[in-house]
Amino acid sequence: MLFETHAHLNAKEFDEDREEVIARARENGVSTIVNIGFNAETIPTCMELAKTYDFIYAVVGWHPQDAKDMTDEHLEWIEELSRDPKVVGLGEMGLDYYWDTSPKDVQAEVFRKQIRLARKLDMPIIIHNRDAHQDVLTILKEEKAAEVGGIMHCFSGSWETAKQALDMNFYISFGGPLTFKNAKQPKEVAAKVPLDKLLIETDCPYLTPHPFRGKRNESGYVRYVCEEMANIRGLSYEEMAQITTENARRLFRLQP
Repeated sequence: MLFETHAHLNAKEFDEDREEVIARARENGVSTIVNIGFNAETIPTCMELAKTYDFIYAVVGWHPQDAKDMTDEHLEWIEELSRDPKVVGLGEMGLDYYWDTSPKDVQAEVFRKQIRLARKLDMPIIIHNRDAHQDVLTILKEEKAAEVGGIMHCFSGSWETAKQALDMNFYISFGGPLTFKNAKQPKEVAAKVPLDKLLIETDCPYLTPHPFRGKRNESGYVRYVCEEMANIRGLSYEEMAQITTENARRLFRLQP
């Protein structure tokens, strides 16, 4: 059975066939899905999905692209929601220097506030990092994020970046880009990460794996990430599925 650690099943791209997409994920062996709510619009629908399906859990937080919109009231709202047993982490949070939609200093402050909240609540955090590797690592160190750990979501950095994240109690998660033929660096990093720190995800509806690249992604496609990871590590598909599922359950403190 597979554990999909990062989905956006409440995205508008699934409005026409969400139930069918979720059913297909189950047919493809997905036992558990963690769905992400990352701003004022997506957090309520994320919570609704988690309440509707017993195998879907929620992570709530504030995306760096929306950092300029976050208020102290939003942070209090996230803290309140974190008490729900279906909420298993905070995020996705971090820095995004590609889509310049929020000032860098605002992104950093919102990121720091959420790490502090996670430490207060003793909950793992899910990190969004785009073109901001060093600044993300610096903030994680300064805010003592190792106390809670979490996931470097859809990892695209170097092995040196991965090592620093691993040293801070983070798991390294790979998505669809791992399956691309030209994904030299992700494959090299995936080959080196300790097996007990590997995770798989889709980030659906984005970052669709081969052979569906260019089309909408969905949680059932996490099997292709698992297959590629198994090939890279010289393990069977079943072994890799078991390893990554056990890792995710350990991180999110979920019993089988």
